[in-house]
Amino acid sequence: MTLRSRGEQGASTRVDFAELAPELTRFLGQAAYLQLGYFETLTRLIRATPELSEKESLSRAAGAALTKHRAIVDLIAERGDDPTQLMLPFRENLDAFRRKTIGARPRETLLAVYITAGMLDDFYFALASSYGDTGERVAELLSEDDARHEIVAIIQETIDGDGEWRSLLSMWARRLVGDTILVCRSALRQPELAAMSEDRVELVYTELMGAHARRMDAMGLAS
Repeated sequence: MTLRSRGEQGASTRVDFAELAPELTRFLGQAAYLQLGYFETLTRLIRATPELSEKESLSRAAGAALTKHRAIVDLIAERGDDPTQLMLPFRENLDAFRRKTIGARPRETLLAVYITAGMLDDFYFALASSYGDTGERVAELLSEDDARHEIVAIIQETIDGDGEWRSLLSMWARRLVGDTILVCRSALRQPELAAMSEDRVELVYTELMGAHARRMDAMGLAS
């Protein structure tokens, strides 16, 4: 698989995901609930942040996540489905995943949002190529401004001001990757996934991890 930059998904991606992509309703329900989860976690961070400037930055990132959530929910409703019913099957597992990504310190949780949302958005963007016009609409939504540069600015300021944060956050990010990959695997069509060789399955994640490494490098953190 080649997970190209957003807007450049090629035929190879479509072929690989055609075998593994879940039913459209599952794809939409999980994608919608993920965005709601980002919003909820960022809202929690806003309450825990004393600095007004940081509250403003986080509110912009939270607002972007909520906007994407509502847009996917509207798309589900347009198709004649109940958004709540489509999201409900994923609530327990995704809430458990979010609890795992809440760190002991707010900065760890903030990095968790950036890392997990970045990886999962990339993953769902690639999956979207399997669903025709509806998938294209979701891909467009996921490509819209997410204001996560606000998160990057806060993290970079943190590690620039205290070198110990650099190693601490790098270690925390490595812990997050495994749990995020498990969420990706759980989204795929399981019988087809089980039938594939492990080497072939790993190809699905190669570029995903490459994009993650580039995000980490851009922040000055080791992946």
